[in-house]
Amino acid sequence: MKKKIILTVSFLAVFGLIFSWVVAGLLLAPNQKKVVIPIIDIPVLDFTLQSESGSLLAGWHIKSDKNKGVIVLLHGIRASRLDMLKRAKMLYAEGYSSVLIDLQAHGESSGENITIGYLEKFDAVAAIKFAKEQHPNEPVGLIGVSLGGASAVLASPINVDAIILESVFPDLVTAVHNRVEIRLGFLSWLPAELLLAQIKPRLGFDVSEVRPIDKISDIKPPVFIISGKEDLHTTEKGTRELFSKANNPKALWLVEGAAHVDMFNKTPEEYREKVVEFFNENMGDQF
Repeated sequence: MKKKIILTVSFLAVFGLIFSWVVAGLLLAPNQKKVVIPIIDIPVLDFTLQSESGSLLAGWHIKSDKNKGVIVLLHGIRASRLDMLKRAKMLYAEGYSSVLIDLQAHGESSGENITIGYLEKFDAVAAIKFAKEQHPNEPVGLIGVSLGGASAVLASPINVDAIILESVFPDLVTAVHNRVEIRLGFLSWLPAELLLAQIKPRLGFDVSEVRPIDKISDIKPPVFIISGKEDLHTTEKGTRELFSKANNPKALWLVEGAAHVDMFNKTPEEYREKVVEFFNENMGDQF
């Protein structure tokens, strides 16, 4: 009986290691695909950009003739610049230009693995630099969603005039535990730890290097943090902890009834009102 128990436990342990290795591989695998400009009534120009992440980034530049400012738009994990196009249209209607990129290993950008912000932070810097080169006399803002927001924070201090962070996790350990707990409940601790243990051997960096909560105080311009009150991926507790570490001036919007979803799609009118007001207030005196 004792031998049978040992064999069973050994089998489960080996199975758990193999399963977690496969799952981690799927989560970190590139999400590259063709991204086509849809039929749209605003001017969208393709560009490519070299990033210090080592990747060649694909992007879109939407230029307004009002010279009000330019907003860099950074998408979430396993998404692409196409997911940020509705925001770009909204901003264009308000007189703002925008720069949208596919983060490394996403969309049409090159890259071997998704690194949850570690390499993507260089992409955020590259996009900001491009925006400034294209709009040298205008203020620059940024909207980063989930991975995109975390990448901007990890890159800080960044040279922008106002920044919006949506659904940004405070640290990688918490992010992984939250996501595994959603699926496995009280059985989640060990599988989550097995996933986290693979970051160093797979990607070459330690989980301690992906902690936006340790970098957010490096953001000097005004910051607006947005998240869903029902979000189990980036919880209200984690969002409030991130907000508490941010410098003033800062603002927080916890969206009632929203989970880990696209906040623009969830509540477009309120989103437009709050986001445009934030950028108008904090970028309007720059020109």
